Amino acid sequence: MEKVNIKEKFSLFSDYWSPKIAGEINDMHVKFAKLKGEFIWHMHEHEDEMFLVVKGELLLKFRDRDVHLKEGEFMIVPKGVEHLPIAEEEAHVIFFEPKTTVNTGEELNERTVSDLPTI
Repeated sequence: MEKVNIKEKFSLFSDYWSPKIAGEINDMHVKFAKLKGEFIWHMHEHEDEMFLVVKGELLLKFRDRDVHLKEGEFMIVPKGVEHLPIAEEEAHVIFFEPKTTVNTGEELNERTVSDLPTI
C-alpha cells in the first residue's frame, strides 16, 4: 500500500498512446498515458472505459457527437460504443478499465500494446 504522485509518474515516460500500469484495484488497471494526435476508431466489446484528463484537453469523437474533456473532467465510454480519441496538444490521461481491456479494442494493429509496463 503506497501513495502515488501523479505528476511524478507521468514524468517517467514520454511516449504517446502507450499506456502504463500505475496501479490495480480489484480486477481493474489504473493506467497512465500521454496522448498527442489522433488515435484510431475503436470500441471495447466487453469493457467500459473511463478517461480522466489530468493535464491538457481531449476530444472524444463518437459517431453521433463530439465530447471535449478538459483538465479535471472525465467520461465513461460504455462497452460497445465506437470512439476516436484526439489530443491536439499533449494530454495526460488516466484510464480506469478492466485488466482485459486492449487499448485498441477489437482493432489489432501496430498501435496495439499487449504487454503493458508498470510504472
